[in-house]
Amino acid sequence: MSIIEVNHLTKYYGKSRGIVDVSFNVEEGEIFGFIGPNGAGKSTTIRLFLSLIFPTDGDAKVFGKDCIQFGPELRQEIGYLPSEVFYYEGMKVLDLLKYSASFFKKDCTKRLHDLAELMELDLNRRISDLSYGNRKKVGIVQGLLHQPKLIILDEPTAGLDPLMQHKFFNLIREENKRGATIFFSSHILGEVQRMCNRVAIIKEGSITEIKDMKTLQKDQYKKIRVTADGLDDDIFQVEGVSEIERENGTVSFFFKGDINTITGLVSKETLSDLTIEDLTLEEIFMHYYE
Repeated sequence: MSIIEVNHLTKYYGKSRGIVDVSFNVEEGEIFGFIGPNGAGKSTTIRLFLSLIFPTDGDAKVFGKDCIQFGPELRQEIGYLPSEVFYYEGMKVLDLLKYSASFFKKDCTKRLHDLAELMELDLNRRISDLSYGNRKKVGIVQGLLHQPKLIILDEPTAGLDPLMQHKFFNLIREENKRGATIFFSSHILGEVQRMCNRVAIIKEGSITEIKDMKTLQKDQYKKIRVTADGLDDDIFQVEGVSEIERENGTVSFFFKGDINTITGLVSKETLSDLTIEDLTLEEIFMHYYE
């Protein structure tokens, strides 16, 4: 079952491009990554399928229902952490979270306190006294206190220290095991690679690729390093090889194609080392953007 269905969504702000013809589905129970640099259209896409803004064209469904027509109903089962959080400065954290909990048709009291303890959040402090990182913790508790079926995370770790990031990721994994579907938008590619089953890459407002993580890495170039005495790097001047570099007797390059081509080239050499690696998500991402 598709939890999110985005169909040809387009958004213009006057003459300025937001996103153009964006389509994808997020399946129940998966952790779906959505990556792109700032300004690529990540937050615009999220705000559209949450019906916080309205599309120029196209439509979106959440839990099989139109996101605009059924927006208030759908938000009962959605937890949303925006990239920037803004609150009533004079309120205490506890009062703010109680106010947030009052919008949901369930008792969130125990959950609220459990999450605050996990995130080491002082409930008695005023919002105006909180650092950026602590405000982000408030956003995390607020987004998860009603145990939503769908969790939308937009640049969720900004402002969190490494220890708190680790706790946060463990929390999200636990929510996913509980059955929640996760939509994870970020430009920190290592996080997406560590967390997500599938990933969509957005570039200048349009989707360029949607694949599961293993396939995305498998279908891309591989990094190859060959070390041998007297190795002539001219033997690697074949189709599929690019960016050849030589340093201290080691030849390194990228290769896309049948790996037997490379092993055949080096089979007559006396090797001291041969390394074949998949590209990281960051290297794949840079390939699409360059």
